Amino acid sequence: MGIIFRETKLKGAFVIEPEKFPDDRGFLARSFSLTEFEEHGLDPHMAECNISFSKKQYTLRGMHFQKDEHAQAKLVRCTKGSVFDVIIDLRPDSPTFKQWIGIKLTEENRLLLYVPKGFAHGFLTLDDDTEVFYQISNVYKRESEGGVRWNDPCFGIDWPATDGLTINSRDQNYEDFKG
Repeated sequence: MGIIFRETKLKGAFVIEPEKFPDDRGFLARSFSLTEFEEHGLDPHMAECNISFSKKQYTLRGMHFQKDEHAQAKLVRCTKGSVFDVIIDLRPDSPTFKQWIGIKLTEENRLLLYVPKGFAHGFLTLDDDTEVFYQISNVYKRESEGGVRWNDPCFGIDWPATDGLTINSRDQNYEDFKG
C-alpha cells in the first residue's frame, strides 16, 4: 500500500493521491504515512486538525499564513463538496516566489494538497455545503496570523468565479503585497 506524491511547479508543494486498494466492499487507501512523508522531504509533524464548513457555493476563505516561528505546513483535503484550493509561494529566497497554483479538491477525487511552510493558503467553494479537513504542523497563534488579498494583482490568481462571492471583510481588505 502506498501514497502517490506529485510535486507541483512550486518547490516542496505536493499533490498527494492515496493509492486505492478496492474490493467488493469499497476500497482502502492510506492518505498519510510518517515514513513516506519523510522520504519525500515533507514535514510529517501534525499539531492540529481543523474542519472548515461553508454553507454556500462561492465562499472564499484565504489567503492565510502564520509568520516566523509559528509558520505552518498543511495537509488539505475536501471531504464534502468541492473547492478550488490555492497556494502562493511567499518564501523570498524561493525560485517560485510569488507564484501560485490552484487545484480542484473534491470528495470524489480524494486528492490532498501538501502546503509547505512559507505559503499562503485559501480556497473557493464550488458547491453548497462544502467541508475541508486539514492537518497543520504547528499550533495556531492569533498574533502570528497574516494574509494576502485573494485578488491582489501581484499574484494574478485565476479564480473560477469572482462575482457573488461570500467573503469576510478581513480577507477582502488585506493591503497590496509588498514583498
